[in-house]
Amino acid sequence: MCNLYSMTATVEAMRSVIGAFDGDTANLPPFDEIYPGKLAPVLFRPEPGKLKLELMEWGFPGPQAAKGRSVTNVRNLESPFWRNALVNPVRRCVVPVTRFCEWTEQPDPETKRKAKVWFGLHEEDEPWFAFPGIWRPGPERPFMAFLTCAANSVVGEIHPKAMPVMLRPGQIAEWLDNDHASACALAQPFADAEMRRLV
Repeated sequence: MCNLYSMTATVEAMRSVIGAFDGDTANLPPFDEIYPGKLAPVLFRPEPGKLKLELMEWGFPGPQAAKGRSVTNVRNLESPFWRNALVNPVRRCVVPVTRFCEWTEQPDPETKRKAKVWFGLHEEDEPWFAFPGIWRPGPERPFMAFLTCAANSVVGEIHPKAMPVMLRPGQIAEWLDNDHASACALAQPFADAEMRRLV
């Protein structure tokens, strides 16, 4: 389960790839470490053909089975908890990312703590990618969560159970606009050769 990522690409870097979008983006700071419960920039369609950037809280309010804890990752795409949002393109979103973290399974012998291992795109000239996600309104701010899938070999060396679904910016419209089955078909492990371990 991914519970830490970064988004440090500038608004200009995002617009250079996907074009114009709306939202209060003039003072968007770098987000070096985003944990569950924190605000993060998210792109969604407030109406067909429009794209908006808005800060949302990472984690859906959890069902009773989760004892009220927020649910940050969407793994079972057939779950009734997620299905209504996945079927409705209006409730889909994308989460811009520059890198994400998985923690080592075993603690460091000296520090007794698990270590952070960061992952990102293979090419350094590609400034960002995206997690496909879903969002919902909240009383104070919207909530979001993003999809995970089986781990590829690169991530699997550290976290064999799962990894976030990764989209290149050119795939954003496929996730936001396609029918339910076609959108969910994007939930595949990212190609090993196109990503790398950063630390």
